[in-house]
This record gives sequence, structure tokens and C-alpha cells, in this order.
Amino acid sequence: MTLFWMILAIIVGSSISLLGGSLLFTTKKRREQAILIAMPFGAGALLAAAFFDLLPEAFELGDPRQLLLWTLAGFTAFFLLERTAGWFHHHHEHGGNAKASGQRWLIVVGDLMHNAIDGVAIGAAFLANPALGFITTVAVSAHEVPKELGTFAMLLSRGWRDRTVLLANVATAVATIVMAVLVYVLGSSQHLPVDILLAMTAGFFLYVAASDIIPDIHEQPQKTGMVQALALVTGVVLVGWIITLLGV
Repeated sequence: MTLFWMILAIIVGSSISLLGGSLLFTTKKRREQAILIAMPFGAGALLAAAFFDLLPEAFELGDPRQLLLWTLAGFTAFFLLERTAGWFHHHHEHGGNAKASGQRWLIVVGDLMHNAIDGVAIGAAFLANPALGFITTVAVSAHEVPKELGTFAMLLSRGWRDRTVLLANVATAVATIVMAVLVYVLGSSQHLPVDILLAMTAGFFLYVAASDIIPDIHEQPQKTGMVQALALVTGVVLVGWIITLLGV
């Protein structure tokens, strides 16, 4: 039954993310307003999930000192993965050949890898505690909205039509379900280092928020930066409050 709820939660979260990305099919003004708020809010949600949820749960299952090293390993691995794949931060992409096929497929592969990592995180969280799994799914979905906005924008700018972009993102979203189910099933049938997976997931979340989103807030004009800072704090407080309320 837990497996069913996990899959349902991922489907709902992915649908919300894709709906956010589809805002690009409307107006440029609406897109910019959505990114302005969604990006820092997603960062706050990831930070809250890491510190209120994933790390405390991991520490209950294993040695905190060792798990902090695994958190650092997750942080570093995400950085190396991004560099090796040429998967640069979505909202910092500029210029180039607008219709280059190689660029389009690189974006799709990067999105696929990102979604696969999200699936590992969600599967590990549901293994540890179903409530923890739901919170992790919420945090991932909050971050996925601005990520999908970035992915949609990049693919549209490189010549793909609306329908092709939507189908490509639906296809890559399947990776989240596949990896989550794989981790959950393997963990249910044999021992998996759930504490390590949770710690590395926290490292992934910290990397995305600290290296990708927060620096961008500092680059904004004073007024815009304050709005985004408020959105980030709101994400931290709201998701942290939900975690505390649920007693995860």
C-alpha cells in the first residue's frame, strides 16, 4: 500500500511541476513572475527538507559523524555530475545555436538524470518513513516547478514546439517513478543503507539551494532580491512547519 501512495504522490508532484512549466505556453510576463517566486521558494523547501527532515531521520538510523561525511559526498557528487554532464544551471544558460540538436538532447539527458536522483531521494525517504516520503516529495515538487520552467524555456528557445517540449518532459519525469520504485522494492526485499541515501539526498538538496539559487538572489536588484529572499524564508518556514506539525 505504501508503494501505491508513493507512486501517486510522485505523479501528483510531477503533474504540478509540469503545470508550472507549461506557464511558458502563456505569456512571458507570467513566466517571469512565476520564476521570481517559485525559484527561491523551492530553495527554501529543499533547505527545510534537508535540515528538518532528512538529516534528523538519517541520524536516528546511523552515526551522525559518518553521515555528515556522506552528506558532503552527496554535495560533491552532485557538483561533479553537473560538471561532467555539461549540465549547467538552467537559469544561467545563454546564447548559442538556438536550434542545435545536440544542445536540446543534452538538456533532456540532464533533466533525466536530475529526475532519476529525485526518484532515489523519494524512494529512500519512503523506505525510512512514509510521512518522511511525502514531505520529501513535496520539497522535490516545490523545486521542480522552477526547474521545469527553466527546462521548458531552454527547449523552446532551441526550436522545439510546445507539444514536443511537453512530451519530452513527461518522458523524463518517468525516471523519478522508476528510480523511486526500484529503491523502494530493493530496500523492502534486502538491506539498503537508507541512512546513507538520506544523508546524500540532503547533500543534493543543499547543493541545489546553496550553489544554484541563493547566489542568483544576491545578483538581483535590491527590491527583487528582497522579494526572493522573502520567498526563500517562506519556503523554509512553511515546509519546516509542515514537517514539525506532522511530527516526522
